[in-house]
Amino acid sequence: MRRTDRLFELIQILRDGRLHRGQDMADRLGVSVRTLYRDMDTIIASGIPVEGERGLGYMMTAPITLPPLNLSLAELEALHLGLAVVSKAADEELQLAAQTLSEKVDAVLPEDRAAPASGWGFAVYPFAEAARGFVHMAPLRAAIRSRRKVDITYQAPDKDETRRTVRPLQMEYWGRVWTFTGWCELRNDFRVFRVDRIRTLDIGFETFDEEPGKTLADYLDRMQPVPEAKPT
Repeated sequence: MRRTDRLFELIQILRDGRLHRGQDMADRLGVSVRTLYRDMDTIIASGIPVEGERGLGYMMTAPITLPPLNLSLAELEALHLGLAVVSKAADEELQLAAQTLSEKVDAVLPEDRAAPASGWGFAVYPFAEAARGFVHMAPLRAAIRSRRKVDITYQAPDKDETRRTVRPLQMEYWGRVWTFTGWCELRNDFRVFRVDRIRTLDIGFETFDEEPGKTLADYLDRMQPVPEAKPT
């Protein structure tokens, strides 16, 4: 598994808000504890709201999803596409400008969603990877608004491509990498997909109604931390 994929998987593990031991996460990803600690240092340095230390464990302290109907994702998409182009320019001054602009974007996110002052965008994911998914952003937003199912061909890390029908529920921003959460009819469960790993995407004609257990509210409830039992 490539390091960028590993970092994304670690964020997915931590997003439930619970405390996770380094050894447990290392075992889950099939890496050494030393490698896990280096990865966690990178994630924390990038500004993603994670607290913890070696030997004790790590937990995410704040959500960093951006619901598409509450914020203008179209403006963020346009900005990120521009930054992706500028970040490849030979002019070092413009490359630096792209980085400082990204930090300013982080700073003006809604107060309950904002990253720490250090920002989280540039330390984790290269623009080249994120840019591959930009072509799918507008169709996904349209499908979320109209509640239409999408058929995707998806390339998961170290796995064969799969063809899936998904009910798209929300899009999320993780610092250059965008994901969308939906109800996957192949797995009969919620799944989070990296947009840059979608190979093909078609909006179907079939719409979907909210069904108990398959809604965005159900997914968000599932992601809430489980309260610790109080001693009796």
